[in-house]
Amino acid sequence: MLDAQEITHRFLDTKLQVHPEVVRYILENNEPDLIERILASVPRDAIVVSAKHIPGIRPTRDGTRFLVDPEVEVVAGSAGTSGAINGTSDYLHYFRDRYARLGGMIRSRAGSMPIEGLIRNTRYRQEECTVIGMVVEVKTTTNGHRIAEIEDSSGTIPVLFRKDRPAFADAERIIPDEVIGVKGKLSSDGRLFFAEILYRPDIRIDNAPFKSEQPGKAVFISDVHVGSDTFLETCWNKFADWLSDSDYSYLLIAGDLVDGIGIYPGQETELTIRNIYEQYDAFATMMRNLPSRMKIIVAPGNHDVVRGAEPQPVLPEQFTRRFPSNCVLVENPALVRLQGVRVLMYHGRSIDDMIGLIPGASYDQSGLMMEEMLQRRHLAPAYGRRTPIAASKTDRLIIDPLPEILHTGHVHIKGITTYRGVLGINAGTWQSQTKFQKQMNVNPTPALAVTVDLQTLIPETFSFA
Repeated sequence: MLDAQEITHRFLDTKLQVHPEVVRYILENNEPDLIERILASVPRDAIVVSAKHIPGIRPTRDGTRFLVDPEVEVVAGSAGTSGAINGTSDYLHYFRDRYARLGGMIRSRAGSMPIEGLIRNTRYRQEECTVIGMVVEVKTTTNGHRIAEIEDSSGTIPVLFRKDRPAFADAERIIPDEVIGVKGKLSSDGRLFFAEILYRPDIRIDNAPFKSEQPGKAVFISDVHVGSDTFLETCWNKFADWLSDSDYSYLLIAGDLVDGIGIYPGQETELTIRNIYEQYDAFATMMRNLPSRMKIIVAPGNHDVVRGAEPQPVLPEQFTRRFPSNCVLVENPALVRLQGVRVLMYHGRSIDDMIGLIPGASYDQSGLMMEEMLQRRHLAPAYGRRTPIAASKTDRLIIDPLPEILHTGHVHIKGITTYRGVLGINAGTWQSQTKFQKQMNVNPTPALAVTVDLQTLIPETFSFA
């Protein structure tokens, strides 16, 4: 089996640096001669070998776009699709759906065999093979190695990631309930699987984003928190005036429109509007003061007046009656198309869980947290933690199909990233630092808007502070 260090050194011997994605691709395909074919195709003036230098790799779009009228289309997350919570009866269906769909993404790149079949058949002892499972538990051994117990529909098996092996860096980021594939060998007694390569559902290395053929620009914001004494009204008014003088066609708001009531102890002392209906009326007035030519897509967050469990339904009619007619109400999460460009809107509450589970992660890295979601192809992979999830017969939090843009919020800190053709945007907040954030040493980036030209998918940030 190829080794990551060997691959890297082979490129360095020719005075070329190599991108980690290329190393991973070579490892996953286990083709030693691929290195020589890549080297033969690299231009003389190249310094870093990237995915575009891999022979046979051509940009490929995820699915076909059928443009419809109107130019804003809610693909997933329209009113009434979140479904009711049916107690515990749907949990089995929910996790089976998660495993089948995410496991299928891995299986398309790496063949696998059932865990039970691997354990029972002695012919596979100490032979290289691949298994796919959902992570039941993950822990660090006293010697500093990493052990993950994974489960498929046939059985469970502990997987050892040794700290001296290349896969260990990936193993440090394993979190409960994500679906992974592991290539390696079973121990001679059949009780332990030794990992060499870790697969995630991930995005194809050749993924190419769709871009609009027609002119169009979108603005992305989140976490307005109307009603809070830290809401930045003056900054918002500057933003509204700026929109009136601009040519932007769409405004997307990823949750926490208002500060809410009773969200945390003592909140009433930090509110300027203490009636939930009046908070939404104030927000509605703000929306009516924006240009009526714009389409405004509005999703809820954990401060809004809907159930906390995700997927969250659209805001109830009694709170949105004064919203202007150009407002499109969607669930959290929701997938919308703007002139064919797919935007996945997700408030981002699961970022709290991921920061607590991934070593070195912090609230200052919201861009990296979106990359972690995309690699796992799931918006909230860890189940049963701070992010409540309503189990249903299908897992609505799986990232499928792929968007061109992933739009999140919640953490109040700006983050922009591009990962394998997907643009991740977190625009921060319209609320200054709260007392709780000060205690937690969280420094928000308020009064920002991120814009995207739908023909180029190039983001630009504007400040109204």
